[in-house]
Amino acid sequence: MPYVAVSALSHTGLVREHNEDSLVVGPWSLCGTVTENPQTLLFPLGTPLVVAVADGLGGQPAGEVASALVVRRLAALGPSLDSEEAVRAAVELCNRTVYTAAGGDPELLGMGTTVAGIVLLTDSLLVFNVGDSRVLDVSGKELQQLSVDDNPPLPPGQRTTSVVTQTLGGTAGLTAVTPHVTTRELSVGDRFVVCSDGLTDPVPEAELWDVLRVHDNGRAAFELWKAAIDAGGPDNITLALLRVGQ
Repeated sequence: MPYVAVSALSHTGLVREHNEDSLVVGPWSLCGTVTENPQTLLFPLGTPLVVAVADGLGGQPAGEVASALVVRRLAALGPSLDSEEAVRAAVELCNRTVYTAAGGDPELLGMGTTVAGIVLLTDSLLVFNVGDSRVLDVSGKELQQLSVDDNPPLPPGQRTTSVVTQTLGGTAGLTAVTPHVTTRELSVGDRFVVCSDGLTDPVPEAELWDVLRVHDNGRAAFELWKAAIDAGGPDNITLALLRVGQ
């Protein structure tokens, strides 16, 4: 029977005072806390399985609250996410959920988060994101980014930016989002990484690929985290590595 192995971790990094990232893997969520070691979970393919990372906005209130609201909502909706339309509706609902919570508490006003993830179906994959957290396909002979960064165009020679052009929440009043959602075929042997920019900003794609060519599962998740730490760990680091087996 086809299955998916998900190895995941979340860490504060070396600079931030606390973790504003959250993670969902099926019914399991990890919100604003730290895993000492990668956790590996196995799921049969069939019922839609959502795996997503939400990165609370730094420099604004309660990023960890916004990211936790989103992953918990996705965990509850996960089994119903069987189409692009369902995923778009779920992400838009997450956006409204963040704004509703912020509107009820002055200390939460302006909180926001990015989100990026995948939904695994029996033989296909739904990819979605708002913001600059990423979904990467590491199945073939090179790394391929499947998500779409919501960043302004970068000047020549600049690889990263902290500016994000759309997020879930993040402003004083409700602002609509346009989620990026696509469908891809899914095959045994496919591998994917879902991560916050605490991994991809400090670690170039070539270095990520070097790790993934050598390691898999929990060891790969650990080595990716270590690469971000070795690069200075400037942000929270949250990632999930998925492998489809049989």
